[in-house]
Amino acid sequence: MKLEFYGAASCVTGSCHILKVNGKNVLLDCGMYQGKDEDERGNEGFTFNPKEIDYVILSHAHIDHSGRIPLLYKKGFKGQVICTEGTKDLCSVMLPDSGHIQEKDVEWKNRRRLRQGLEPIEPLYTAKMAELSMYLFVGYPYDQEIDLFDGFRLKFRDAGHLLGSSIIEMFVKEADKDEIKLVYTGDLGNTHIPLIKDPTPVDAADIVIMETTYGDRLHEKGPAIMDDLVTIIKDTFAKGGNVIIPSFAVGRAQEVLYALNRDVESHKLKDIRVFVDSPLASQSTKIFEKYIDYYDEDAKKIIEDGDDPIEFPGLEFTQSPEDSAALNKIEKNAIIISASGMCEAGRIRHHLKHNLWRKECSIVFVGYQAEGTLGRAILNGAKKVKLFGEEIAVNAKIYNLPGLSGHADRNGLNNWLMNMKKKPKEVLLVHGDEKSQVSFKELIESEGFNARIMHLGDKFDSDKGIVLSTKAPKTSKKEKIMDLLSSMGEIENLDTEVLLEKIKEAIK
Repeated sequence: MKLEFYGAASCVTGSCHILKVNGKNVLLDCGMYQGKDEDERGNEGFTFNPKEIDYVILSHAHIDHSGRIPLLYKKGFKGQVICTEGTKDLCSVMLPDSGHIQEKDVEWKNRRRLRQGLEPIEPLYTAKMAELSMYLFVGYPYDQEIDLFDGFRLKFRDAGHLLGSSIIEMFVKEADKDEIKLVYTGDLGNTHIPLIKDPTPVDAADIVIMETTYGDRLHEKGPAIMDDLVTIIKDTFAKGGNVIIPSFAVGRAQEVLYALNRDVESHKLKDIRVFVDSPLASQSTKIFEKYIDYYDEDAKKIIEDGDDPIEFPGLEFTQSPEDSAALNKIEKNAIIISASGMCEAGRIRHHLKHNLWRKECSIVFVGYQAEGTLGRAILNGAKKVKLFGEEIAVNAKIYNLPGLSGHADRNGLNNWLMNMKKKPKEVLLVHGDEKSQVSFKELIESEGFNARIMHLGDKFDSDKGIVLSTKAPKTSKKEKIMDLLSSMGEIENLDTEVLLEKIKEAIK
């Protein structure tokens, strides 16, 4: 059995790993790079042949894990995408939405390229291509053993990260070798977050591929974090401002609504107006309402009592662009939840433009902000940011509530691993920045685990128990530009725009 790492290796986004077993190529996730990762690595192509992939096993629907499946299909993949039923349904709305974003982004870029005399480019994939790729999806319930092919079976366990998210247990039998149990965590969920269950413990594994998003950080726990949100809302309204919550349309938005519902029901919050400004959030909320069995016991109890856990007086879902634009005329006492969660695209950018400069307003982050994103820049204390070509002052009060994050923190990750009755021989660390991975590696090595940080292009051979690293020393952008210019000879007669385009390509 061999593993190759092509994404979320020494970075957070773009999850993509290949398992080679019994003549089959199995892709574990096929995610999109976002933020700084996208700038450095790009989403346009694959360093393997999509036509040679037999299966994709998908841990969950978030775009950094699923977002390049339509591109894989476009480039020749015709196998099955194996996932939970909830993940399949969420992908049916999330992937076409992603395709729509790709089309809109390219439309804007091509208008600029046309003015520069450059050839138009194509989107990674279209909404229609994403819809067509859904025919490859096969959904299964949790905890059902699936015989995928000879010598390979798997089981989805609840990861507690997102509706339908899974820890994947895989059982590999090759020729006359002993069976190997490989566990891929996907994204492990935070404990005690609203609506969905805690991550499922796994008793044993031989090899674990483990995420490390918050491998160096701890979250605030329990009801206190929700009390913080209530306090923020009350203080902001008292100052005459709005509360803007950048949120992933799928998962975090529904969990925030569930938390707000409890505060309304308990009368901690009265007569509030909450606007969910995302068509995708509206669609995915309907899917959440379909999967009551995925809910935790508290949420099920609310439903049994005849209440809807994510609906309350004062809640409104906007649909049209006109409805969204109308929100920017509201000057005070509104809670606006809008995508994208990292502020990289979508309607949230308009709401930030109209509220970020106002000192009476509050911006509340409730999810991870990847390096290179607008959300990370704001959290890091930027005094000004650029939105729609205009410099906007950051005068609003900025809050970060990582306790509402869907990712396990350092202790959550460690506790999940420590609960294994049989200690794995290898723990392969992915899905984390360098600082979090090094910190978590040191922690679990001090507890007797054999841990390795996986880099882009690394290969792990289970027979030899070694990593074949293809990691090369980083080349600076200046060195890349100088190499390019030296290879082009005389450049005086080159069109300036063509030269700039080549330099941009060289430093990606």
